Amino acid sequence: MQKKRDQFLALIARRSAIMGILNVTPDSFSDGGKFQAHDAAMAQARKLAAEGADIIDVGAESTRPGHVPVAVGEELARLKPVLADIVRATPVPVSIDTSKAAVARAAIADGVAVINDVWGLQRDPEMADVVAAGGAAAVVMHNRDGVDPGLDILSDMRRFFDHSLALAEKAGIPRAHLILDPGIGFGKTKEQNVIALRGLDQLRDYGLPLLVGVSRKSLFAPILGAGVDERLIGTIAANVIAATRGAAIFRVHDVAEHVAAFKVFDAIVGNPGAP
Repeated sequence: MQKKRDQFLALIARRSAIMGILNVTPDSFSDGGKFQAHDAAMAQARKLAAEGADIIDVGAESTRPGHVPVAVGEELARLKPVLADIVRATPVPVSIDTSKAAVARAAIADGVAVINDVWGLQRDPEMADVVAAGGAAAVVMHNRDGVDPGLDILSDMRRFFDHSLALAEKAGIPRAHLILDPGIGFGKTKEQNVIALRGLDQLRDYGLPLLVGVSRKSLFAPILGAGVDERLIGTIAANVIAATRGAAIFRVHDVAEHVAAFKVFDAIVGNPGAP
């Protein structure tokens, strides 16, 4: 696990990295129900790796707007048949998309290299300690319980990240193991999502890699008038723009298309997202 963790952290200092999404859920907004079965999940993991994903992000609880939270036992039950096999079968690192410390602990035991916490180590009081003890890297994502249209979202993100980083330091997570995510689509209006993307460069003074997850999200609906399965070009455009503002990691459903786009981007622009 530590070898793959370190390889991934070294990679994102050199070039843009693509994180492929693999949801083993019945209700994710884009691919819910497609990969719950063991064979389907394994086939998709191998496909993402073959298409060039640098890391595969496995999630067993939907975090889409209006989602129904699941208990720890249910989340673990969805992961148990597939997670360890995915880690063994794919040559690239695996991350787990969870905000529960018990799930993170089990995933680290299965060989997961990165904990992708949509609550930035703040929802479960044991999460930072679990990450530290397990030696995993962590994605710290900005989130809010509710939407406040009058909020200065960039200032709120900084307050949130400052608190998360303090929790990480107290637990003993090395700063070099941390990645920040502005949380596009989480606790924000559509206008605030755009502001967060536009203001990514204001987070670069943290000296940490930035991850962006905009794949197929509803922020494209009013811009493109497109359904979930018709947002690929918009997603690539947003991710390329995010890269110019310092993003280094891109969490996407469509891996092959993003790998091609970022080969061109990195050849021309280089890697502005290197911390």
